[in-house]
Amino acid sequence: MSTNTTDNLRKVTTRRLSEMKQRGEKIAMLTAYDYSMARLVDEAGMDVILVGDSASNVMAGNATTLPMTLDQMIYHASSVMNGVSRALVVVDMPFGTYQGNSKEALASAVRIMKESRAEAVKIEGGSEIRESVERIISAGIPVMGHLGLTPQSINKFGTYAVRAKEEAEAQKLIDDALLLQELGCFAIVLEKIPADLARRVSQMLTIPVIGIGAGNGTDGQVLVIHDMLGINKGFSPKFLRRYADLAGIMDSALRAYIADVRSSDFPSPAESY
Repeated sequence: MSTNTTDNLRKVTTRRLSEMKQRGEKIAMLTAYDYSMARLVDEAGMDVILVGDSASNVMAGNATTLPMTLDQMIYHASSVMNGVSRALVVVDMPFGTYQGNSKEALASAVRIMKESRAEAVKIEGGSEIRESVERIISAGIPVMGHLGLTPQSINKFGTYAVRAKEEAEAQKLIDDALLLQELGCFAIVLEKIPADLARRVSQMLTIPVIGIGAGNGTDGQVLVIHDMLGINKGFSPKFLRRYADLAGIMDSALRAYIADVRSSDFPSPAESY
């Protein structure tokens, strides 16, 4: 068996992601929220599956990620874990479960790991959540950071515009990225920041940097699966590339089913007992 084939079958771990960065191999990451979708994503060879609090938007129809609860995230993560054998599964810690109280942050992270059997958590923010990051990592739980546009802070920003375009905010992002690495985060997501800044941060850090709307100079990319498959048509940011039009395919199938039922074409004698 060739090395590449062996690598493709080998379980992805935080250490393996570090090795991929060292070798200059790009990391492919995508969201999933249920068993059936997670199984397809995993079998395709995805490196990392993020059980994102974006489930609030694409699964529950909320305008922001803020309504997601810890119980809901654990439910989605448990469903995803049942469909995954290769990818590293990372779970978003939802809004209100880690900000301002590091003991609550640890308790939330422990619940995610124990009840869902996931392999890492992701949290948004830099120096302001230092204590929470330290406490979670000290318990042996891998943490992925998230800087730039942090959707859980949307009410503070008041906009989903590109972050860190000004020098002061860019410098804070760099400082926060270095801090998260120093604290022991195994990777960082950079969302919706200038490509040059994302490239600089990726080159400065020894841990992998995953971009979304941050150019191609990062160590990998992540998208929301409903967006890239064309299921969610109401979201069209500049950084999104649609790889399919599943909304169109599903619409055609649904209309054909309705027509066949109404005309008594379905079920046919061959489809009956």
